[in-house]
Amino acid sequence: MEVKIEKWVEIIRESEISKSIKLYNPAALDFKSDHRMKSIEFSDEYTRIEFIYRSSMLYINGGWIQMDPNAFIRSVGSSVKYRLIKTEGIPLAPSKHYFRSKGEYHTYTLIFPALPGNTKQIDIIEREENGTYFNFYTVDYSKWMKITHPMDIEKSNN
Repeated sequence: MEVKIEKWVEIIRESEISKSIKLYNPAALDFKSDHRMKSIEFSDEYTRIEFIYRSSMLYINGGWIQMDPNAFIRSVGSSVKYRLIKTEGIPLAPSKHYFRSKGEYHTYTLIFPALPGNTKQIDIIEREENGTYFNFYTVDYSKWMKITHPMDIEKSNN
C-alpha cells in the first residue's frame, strides 16, 4: 500500500503595522499655564496632538472654546500646510464647547496628516490673523519625553 503525502508550502507574510511614537511635553505639568500641549504622536498615517486647556477666569462660567476647521500644522521654515483631519473633545467652529465654571480643565486632540520623518519643529496654527486663536509657533519636541504623562496612567480600582 502506497501513501501519498502532499507537502504544503506555507508562506508567512509580515503585515506592516504602523508603529507610532508618542512624545510627552514636560511643560504640560506646569499648571500655571492656561493652554499647553500635552503630547504629540507621530505615525505613518497621522500626527495627533493633545492639549490641556484651562477655562478663563474672566467669565462667570469660564467662557467657551472652538477650533477653526481650517487649522493646520507645518514644519518650521516650510510653506506646506497639513490641514486638520479630525478633532476630539473640541467642536469645529461655529459650534462651541461651553464651560461650566472658571478654571475648568479640558483636554482635546487635533489630528493631522503624517508629517515628513525629518521634521524637527512645527507650527500649530488655528488661524493666522489677529484674534485669540490657538497658535503655537516653533514647537520643538526634540527634548520631549517618551515617559507616559501622569494623566494617561489608568487609576486603580482599589
